[in-house]
Amino acid sequence: MTDTPQHSRWTVFLIFLRLGLTSFGGPLAHLGYFRDEFVVRRQWLSERSYADLVALCQFLPGPASSQVGIALGLTRAGYGGALAAWLGFTLPSAIALILFSLGIANYGDAMPAGVLHGLKVVAVAVVAQAVWGMGRNLCPDVPRISIMAASTCLVLLLPSALAQIGVIALAAVIGVLLFKPQPCGAHEPLSIGIRRRAGLCWLTLFFALLLGLPLLATWLPSQMLSSMDAFYRAGSLVFGGGHVVLPLLQSEVVTSGWVDSDVFLAGYGAAQAVPGPLFTFAAFLGASMSQAPNGWVGGLICLLAIFAPSFLLVVGALPFWEHLRRNARTQAALLGINAAVVGLLLAALYQPVWTSAIHAPEDFGLALMALVALMFWKLPPWLVVLGSGVMSGLVSTAS
Repeated sequence: MTDTPQHSRWTVFLIFLRLGLTSFGGPLAHLGYFRDEFVVRRQWLSERSYADLVALCQFLPGPASSQVGIALGLTRAGYGGALAAWLGFTLPSAIALILFSLGIANYGDAMPAGVLHGLKVVAVAVVAQAVWGMGRNLCPDVPRISIMAASTCLVLLLPSALAQIGVIALAAVIGVLLFKPQPCGAHEPLSIGIRRRAGLCWLTLFFALLLGLPLLATWLPSQMLSSMDAFYRAGSLVFGGGHVVLPLLQSEVVTSGWVDSDVFLAGYGAAQAVPGPLFTFAAFLGASMSQAPNGWVGGLICLLAIFAPSFLLVVGALPFWEHLRRNARTQAALLGINAAVVGLLLAALYQPVWTSAIHAPEDFGLALMALVALMFWKLPPWLVVLGSGVMSGLVSTAS
């Protein structure tokens, strides 16, 4: 490599900044953009190595596309490259959503009420599309459909973050008992120079924060520590992509009264209209908090808290991936977990998404048209979000 490390990190940042400004369409689309950029165009790694990297990041909790970006930056320019990749890919959408939050807070009264309601309605279509797509891929047989349905019922009956964690853990145990996945085929080992001892240190830090932040927030009560704990836990326990973070965050910030339910859903709808990772929704929520720190400071704190587990898990798990990918029990547990997270997302589709947005026949009609536009007309999400907001605003003004 002819570039200096500093130059290489700057190059990584600029490449991912361009992707962060242009990558619409959600996690699967992001992975396609990454493949075109780094496998086909730049040839940073082979097709098999990229597939193996994607498999690792789908195995770990957290946002798979962001984790793949972090790992790609790590392979190119070390820890600094990982940070550069994350910053470039994440900042555009995070800044846009914080600005949207501040706009609602300062100019919300000047905006037609129907526009914000339209954003809540389009969230119904977006989550329904995610449930349908994930259900087809992750629940293809009767046992996994049963795990999905049972998870939905349990989460609706016990609406708390602790219950959701318990459902995921129970699904992992059921997966180990029920499923016998096929052994993995031949592959190319990933060439990432992290020793197992270093990986163990990163994983230890991950679990130390996961267990220590709740204790710290109890001993030293403050809004900042409580927010860090809630968003770190959400980033640590979300399997299946960005949409699944919705029920965890809703139970943390809406139930506690930190963020109003209508603002929560309006922000979630707006998050579909910006490029980059959906986890930047955390920046919107941090900026929208009813208590300080909020605004720019709150947004950045929550953004860092929800993405911190991704860094720690990626750099910690990479040295052990060769063993994990061959472990049949690990793969079986993941099959159960994946089915359960579809159930969690289905529960979120009902409460709070549907119950907060669909109040009249015209709301159902708008949600249905948005779903058709996304699934069958294949319109980009940002255009569907914009169109739904405009249509709802016009209906509200006319009535």
